[in-house]
Amino acid sequence: MGQTLTSILLHVIFSTKNRAPDIRPPTRERLWRYIAGIMRSSGTKVHIINGGHDHIHVLFTLPPTLPLADLMRLAKTNSSRWLRREFPAHRGFAWQPGYAAFSVSYSRFNEVFEYIAHQEAHHRSRSFEEELVSLLRKNELEFEEKHLWS
Repeated sequence: MGQTLTSILLHVIFSTKNRAPDIRPPTRERLWRYIAGIMRSSGTKVHIINGGHDHIHVLFTLPPTLPLADLMRLAKTNSSRWLRREFPAHRGFAWQPGYAAFSVSYSRFNEVFEYIAHQEAHHRSRSFEEELVSLLRKNELEFEEKHLWS
């Protein structure tokens, strides 16, 4: 082929360090925009970002030239540095080192988009911990629960 053609749609979730409830309005919306900007500047098409007080969901299309681990490192490192600098009350803010990433078929795009869009309503009845374990099992990822929260 004369060009590289890819369709890599991903749903990524990561949480604050120790799941501290540090992501609150009004900083939340600015943080989401900042993370989207970091990802877009790397050539990533961001479809939606949302989350709870202690975690974030991102649905995006990964470009063929960018490894996922590099994108996550850029997004998490730069956004935590920005948040600490812009909001003195968040001087201790940090993300957990890991993340969960799920491939998404474009036939399920709308379903995943709506799931992410309605995070606040979703978490009225289900904790982040319950949500993550459920998604890991649904996607048949092997994990040790004791290592998810450290």
